[in-house]
Amino acid sequence: MNNEPLEIERKFLIRYPDLEMLEKTCSRKYCIVQTYLLSDNTKSRRIRKRESTDGTDYWYNEKVRLSDMTRIEHEREISEEEYLELMKEASSDARTIFKTRYCIPSGEHCFEVDVFPEWNDRAFAEVELEDEKQAFEFPDCLSLIREVTADRRYTNLSLAINGFVFDEI
Repeated sequence: MNNEPLEIERKFLIRYPDLEMLEKTCSRKYCIVQTYLLSDNTKSRRIRKRESTDGTDYWYNEKVRLSDMTRIEHEREISEEEYLELMKEASSDARTIFKTRYCIPSGEHCFEVDVFPEWNDRAFAEVELEDEKQAFEFPDCLSLIREVTADRRYTNLSLAINGFVFDEI
């Protein structure tokens, strides 16, 4: 891996959270517009427009999957102009994803809770770890349905390509 930057993340399907509670509990909140770009099958490429009370910023991201939990991740902030230019490379196979992200502190970690307008009964909670075996405290304020780290149907890219339709939870 040659000291490549790694993202080690576990992902959970949760019951739709109490948004008022999230507003009170979160350390940060973002409204995110996420667009996947044309790419070969070895990596995913995406851009994000992220709005918060601090303003709007733009990000470019590339990921290469190493395992269900670990990816090589290259990410950098970009200008609005570069964002708009990269939008021309948007994949026609993947719809743009809109989500609200709440950052919820829990122990030494921060869980990112993603709420999507397409769902009113479920959401995601993700936590980034230092290694795949690192322990963490799942926030008491969230209602766990199940872990979906290894279920590729629940990746953001899969949602962008296949949509948000799933069986009942």
